[in-house]
Amino acid sequence: MSARILVVDDSVGVLSSICRALGLEGYEVLAAEDGETALRAAELELPDIIILDVMLPDIDGLEVCRRLRLFTSAPILFLTARDTVPDRVAGLDKGADDYLVKPFALAELLARVRALLRRTTGSDDGSLACADIRINLSTREAFRDGVLLNLSPQQFELLVAFVRHHRQVLTREQLCQYVWGYSFEGESNFVDVAVMELRKKIEANGGKRLIQTVRGFGYALRES
Repeated sequence: MSARILVVDDSVGVLSSICRALGLEGYEVLAAEDGETALRAAELELPDIIILDVMLPDIDGLEVCRRLRLFTSAPILFLTARDTVPDRVAGLDKGADDYLVKPFALAELLARVRALLRRTTGSDDGSLACADIRINLSTREAFRDGVLLNLSPQQFELLVAFVRHHRQVLTREQLCQYVWGYSFEGESNFVDVAVMELRKKIEANGGKRLIQTVRGFGYALRES
């Protein structure tokens, strides 16, 4: 699965242009035109990067950024028409990772996205890593301590979700949406069964438990 990017901008033209450019680069793109929609999408869809306009019609981008930081550590790239030092400091203080001033070249935006991916995954060559887990997104292979894991397609996507969002608590609804693409039905335990089967695969050779149960909330991949 390619990196998932949420783009938030109230200008339809800007939003469409960015989404098209990212899509042509092979990223999975989500779009939102206001802060409330962006917050809901970020909580449910688990984006790997968030591109966020500062000037939004309902909640300004600074407040959206503050609320995002309550539940996600995904890198946030601010888009702004303001380029003063106080404006940049305000955004960084709210939890932004980078700034891009409008108008900007799409080539520069794409370069910033690649840099943020390198910062969070250590690579932009289609690989992910956490603890002794290594994932090659291009070949769809996953390894633990150098040993190839025999994962089903759904188990592979589930592991990708955990590694991309390591240490973050993922609810059953989030995992269901990320892996299977539809909403979680509260009476079903298929997500729990899927996590249990994935654990068996990655712990088969005596590896310590990485996917932790967070009672009342969901699961998180944590090294300790």
